[in-house]
Parts: sequence; structure tokens; C-alpha cells
Amino acid sequence: MKVVSTARILFISTALLLSVFTAAPAFALNITGAGATFPFPIYSKWAQAYKTTTGIGLNYQSIGSGAGIEQIKAKTVDFGASDMPLTPDMLKKNGLQQFPTVMGGEVLAFHVEGIKSAELKLNGQVIADIYLGKITKWNDPAIAQLNPGLKLPDARIIVIHRSDGSGTTFIFTNYLSKISPEWKKKVGNAVSVAWPVGVGGKGNAGVASYVQQVPNSIGYVEYAYALNNKIPYALLYNHDGKLVKPTNESFQAAAAGADWKNAPGFRVILTNEPGANSWPITGATFILMHKVQDNPARALQVLKFFAWAYAKGGKMAQDLVYVPFPPSVVKIIEGSWSTIKSKDGTPVWK
Repeated sequence: MKVVSTARILFISTALLLSVFTAAPAFALNITGAGATFPFPIYSKWAQAYKTTTGIGLNYQSIGSGAGIEQIKAKTVDFGASDMPLTPDMLKKNGLQQFPTVMGGEVLAFHVEGIKSAELKLNGQVIADIYLGKITKWNDPAIAQLNPGLKLPDARIIVIHRSDGSGTTFIFTNYLSKISPEWKKKVGNAVSVAWPVGVGGKGNAGVASYVQQVPNSIGYVEYAYALNNKIPYALLYNHDGKLVKPTNESFQAAAAGADWKNAPGFRVILTNEPGANSWPITGATFILMHKVQDNPARALQVLKFFAWAYAKGGKMAQDLVYVPFPPSVVKIIEGSWSTIKSKDGTPVWK
């Protein structure tokens, strides 16, 4: 057996300690977040550009809104992310501050042989009945009535939903609860529900992957996932009975009447909004931070990142079909950051 001298052990130990402390400043420049998969594509794009500009990295875990809320409550990340806006009572109970970053839409992605993207047309009642297990075949009369001339197969619909606690699910089930009294009574609106039928996929990516691989399937995903993965999606009839496409303009139309200034915690839900051009399954995504910060310096870096994103990341957001907030709303959002403070009561953002 080879014997290592005490002096050699001390030398190695000292070298390791020095390497750890030397590397610490570099690691300290990385901020951490976790939660919603809905904004993952844009957060990734912002993070890459921000690191190139500032040298500060973002480690964002796309694990679902429910898990993101739990992680920020446990203080294991610098910020949590959720597509389900927390209520004022929930924010107060957990000492959290909430603000939105971008808006976007969800689509019904599908995989049906011979039917291309935007050829299939659906409405809220049909979608609710599919997810309730009441409509089980693609050539059901209710679907056929909305799609005259479209060759619909006599095939069983494979329903795909989220398996994890998800803000995307919150937005989707909120929409269905507004459309279908039966859905509202039997299933309800939450980040996680007892699905009457279907197969679960983890995250937007998981649902998108299932839809890609499974013939005759349908699933709800954030639009960027359908777009980036070239998955066909349906057109939808909106609140006003108009057939609409998912676009920046239709997402903006859904948000046109939103009163961000007077909504406690910026809690605005944008599903089934009126307007001829409104996309019916639209929502904002939110950041959660503690009002009292154990590490104000890291909190400041988080706020600097999002301030940069509001100021410089709008074009990147639009390229991925997210809707950035206008400067007037950004001013209100950044004004709310004064409530995020260090333990001595000093505002982090000045």
C-alpha cells in the first residue's frame, strides 16, 4: 500500500480549499430560479444573452409551477416562477412578492394523419368534452360540425395532459371552467386536477413529446413548444364566436382590458376574454421573490436581470411569440420592487 505523507495531505487539502474559495466569486455571479415550463424558452434565451452582456448566468430549472412555488417557499432558489398567480392571501402568508414578466398563449396541439396545422377547428365546449371523456372519436359529430369538409378519422382520441403541478394546467382548466359548468363542477381549476381521462406528460416538453409520438393524440402546450417542435395546432373559436389564430396580436387582444395597476399582486387571468381578435387561452407568467431577503445582493442581481429583460428582451420575446409588457406597465412592475427589502428594512432596488 502506498503511504502518503502528512505534509502531502496538508498540501492537497490546502490546495483544494484555495480552489473552492477562489472559485466562489464566479459561482456567486449565477442566480437561480425554478418553476414554470411555460416561460422556459424565453428565460433560456434571455439568460444566454444576459450572460454574454454581463457575465452573470442564470440557472433556471423548468420543473413546473407547483414545484417552483415550493422551492421559493423553501428558499432553495433566488426566485420561483409560476403561471398561476398566487392570491394576495397566499402571498402574505408566505412573505412573497409577485410580478409578471411576459404574456403568451396555450394551444391544442394534435397528431392526426393527413390534418395539417391550423386546419383543425375547435371550440371550448368540444375541448371540455374531449377532456371529460365525453367525446372519444375524432369523427364525433361535434368535431365534424366545426370542420365541414375535413377528413376526420374514425379513431380514438388519445388525450394528453400534464402530470406535474403546472401553471399551464391552471390556465387551461381555468378556461375550461369558464366554458363548461360540468367541467367546473366535476374537475375544477388548479395547478393539478384529477383528470377524467388521458395520459400525463411532465412539463410542456413532455406533453409536446407525447403528442409528437402518439398518433391521434391531443394535448395543451404553450405555443412556443408547438412552434419550435413543428407540432400542428388547432384554431379556436373565442368568447365572441370568432375563429382566431395564436399570434402576438391575438394574445395582446386578450390582454387589452387588463388592469395591472389595480390588481393586487398583479393577479390577472386572461382566459376567455371578450374581443373579436382575442385568443381564448392566454395568460401571463409570474416571478415570486421573498419580501425580506436573506441575501440582498443576490436579490438585486435577480431584479437587475428582469429589468434588463424588460428593457432589452422584448424582441427576443416576440420572436418566440410571447408578448412583452409595454413600458407603462413595466414602470408599475419595477415600482412594486420597493417592497423587496433586506432584513434591516433597506429596499433592495433603488
